[in-house]
Amino acid sequence: MPYILIVAFLLLIVSLTPFYFFLRGEKTVGRFKKSLAVNVVLFFGVLLFMTVFILTGRAYAAESVAAVPADEGLKYLAAALSVGLGSIGCGIAVASSASAAIGAISENENIFGKTLVYVGLAEGVAIYGLLIALMILFV
Repeated sequence: MPYILIVAFLLLIVSLTPFYFFLRGEKTVGRFKKSLAVNVVLFFGVLLFMTVFILTGRAYAAESVAAVPADEGLKYLAAALSVGLGSIGCGIAVASSASAAIGAISENENIFGKTLVYVGLAEGVAIYGLLIALMILFV
């Protein structure tokens, strides 16, 4: 129980510290970078702290559970990677194609349908990642 209070206090500090650095700094671009850097460092610091000091040695497997095949965990890892990397690729593709489509539509309104197709093709990458994950899990 006291671990939960420590983690809750650390999460409160992690969530409020970047705002302190953001509000305290001068009105420059550097304060955005500084607050982002503090946020990233504190987030991964708390994540490492929780992983190493709090969660190690706390998980025990039940003795009556049948032996699980070694590739069972890798199946879930592969499914998560296919969805995650497919979504990241989709975000990158949509960011570039949609901004180009908006620029093209602002010059010529008649090409809206053509540009919509390209943005839709970019969004298909995430669906392909999801389909591969479903195939890994259930086939």
